[in-house]
Amino acid sequence: MRSAVIIISSSIVLASCASHSSQGNLQSGAGSNDPHYELAIVTKESLPVTIKLPAQLAAYQEVNIFPKVNGYVKNVFVDIGSRVATGQLLMTLEAPELDQAALQAKEKYAKSQSDYVISKENYERLLVAARTEGAISPLDIANSKAKTEADSALSNAEKANWQMQNEMLSYLRITAPFSGVITERNVHPGALINAASKDKPMLELKQEDVLRLEADVPENIASTLHDKDMVYFYVNALDNKKMSGVVSRKSGNVNMQYRTERIEIDVLNKTGELLPGMYADIVFTSRGHDGALVVPSSAVVISTERKYVMAVRNNKTVKVDVETGNQSNGKTEIMGDLREGEKVISAANDEIPEGIAVDGK
Repeated sequence: MRSAVIIISSSIVLASCASHSSQGNLQSGAGSNDPHYELAIVTKESLPVTIKLPAQLAAYQEVNIFPKVNGYVKNVFVDIGSRVATGQLLMTLEAPELDQAALQAKEKYAKSQSDYVISKENYERLLVAARTEGAISPLDIANSKAKTEADSALSNAEKANWQMQNEMLSYLRITAPFSGVITERNVHPGALINAASKDKPMLELKQEDVLRLEADVPENIASTLHDKDMVYFYVNALDNKKMSGVVSRKSGNVNMQYRTERIEIDVLNKTGELLPGMYADIVFTSRGHDGALVVPSSAVVISTERKYVMAVRNNKTVKVDVETGNQSNGKTEIMGDLREGEKVISAANDEIPEGIAVDGK
């Protein structure tokens, strides 16, 4: 019985020693090996990428024509679909009170001009008479000069009023400010129009021989586009007919809500098959950002707070904030505090801490 107890105790002691020895070996192994990650080299290149975006055609110029003065519609020479040229007479109005005001202004100007001529002649005669010493008092000469100047000012004011009334009469003739197509008509002869009302225009005119193709491009792509870059577009209403144009202008402003920039392409429309309001799909090649650095797309970590890559400097991890550009074939353009030839973790994630030693190749 005694020998059995001794055997069991010896077994317990041996097991305890083996357990302590095993734990010591595990702790030593964990401290001696650094984590291993696959690394990628930061290269310098630009990534061209083909982009497809929705776009819409708009008139190159368009205007809603409202009345400048109150009156009645006398004649309307155009209708919806009428093609007009610059300066062409579109419609006429009539306003008898304006005719009378212009006539009165003309008569007042004529009278003021006559009074000025008489005052001027009287002043000049007094100056001649004043050459004889004591014939004319200085006060009479001064009064005559003042009256001449006052009549001159009044004549100029009446002339300006007459010209203004003639200008008001010119508003009774509505002409086309540019060549285009009448797309809306809301008045007919005999209708009373009110210049203060802006509910509906009398006419709507659009220039359609040249159209604007408008597209909102993401800001990181818009920065790679330049004037005269070739683009292609497909018009949905014309069985996706392929057409082409060049970038004509950029807005130079980023929409704060959608982070996009408006670009426009001028499209010739001599045949008239394109219409304002048609939808199109625009396709173009973004050449990429000049001088951009490129890393594998998996190297970019996007969290709720930041966008970064995990660089390896002096064999330790460093988070470097970046902005991204084009993406193509598993690669991404980045802009940040990095240099060509640096190493980054190729498959990074937000669980990798900063400042750890890395053994990567």
